[in-house]
Amino acid sequence: MRLRLTIAFVILCSLNVLAQRPELVNKAETSYQTQLSQVLKIPLRIKNTTDKAQFYIIRKVQGDLGGTQKGYFCLDDNCLEPGMDEFSKRIEPGQTISGLYYTLETGLVTGQTNLKFEIFNRGHLTEALEHNVNVFVEERKEKSMVFQSKDIIIHDVYPNPVSDYAFIEYRLINDALKANVVIHNILGMPMGDYELPAFETSVKLFAQDLAPGVYFYTLYLDNDGVLTRKLIVRK
Repeated sequence: MRLRLTIAFVILCSLNVLAQRPELVNKAETSYQTQLSQVLKIPLRIKNTTDKAQFYIIRKVQGDLGGTQKGYFCLDDNCLEPGMDEFSKRIEPGQTISGLYYTLETGLVTGQTNLKFEIFNRGHLTEALEHNVNVFVEERKEKSMVFQSKDIIIHDVYPNPVSDYAFIEYRLINDALKANVVIHNILGMPMGDYELPAFETSVKLFAQDLAPGVYFYTLYLDNDGVLTRKLIVRK
């Protein structure tokens, strides 16, 4: 009789612990393919399936990043510092966090990066839910040149459409030339202004705060607009 009660108690405790484990809604998303100098957002959509609020911890336990790569957790637009490999969050009963990401800046080296995450209820590390992600970083595809003169060579923006960040590669031949790119909406209202320094070869455009839709970017040389191209923002 005692043996049966012991076995029943162990089973009950095991079921209780398992019931507290979070559910990873996007657990099938385990492989990503991207290119050099990109920002990849790996979603970690966690659901509390219990009837009580739970305090969950998400930890990156595997995945050595290259010297030019950076990785960090972000909740919506709030990001931890690179190298902080643990994120914690209280999740209400039945709630799913859809804005949590592990953000990877792919850097300048091609290859495969294997990431492993553990997700567990605080105090129950031994019952952690594991999530393995493979990221394949490839060479960037050749970008089309959109403008060339004796002073500057500039390539089209990529990626386009963009959700977070985009890049423009260029070469400023005339160091005395003032070059900048301005993003504006369809009404012509400026939404961002980016200088093209002579000592750089690319500029990073920020689209996180732009609403989805059609925009344009214009290249200015000494305050004269010489080129306008379409930029599409998708979220």
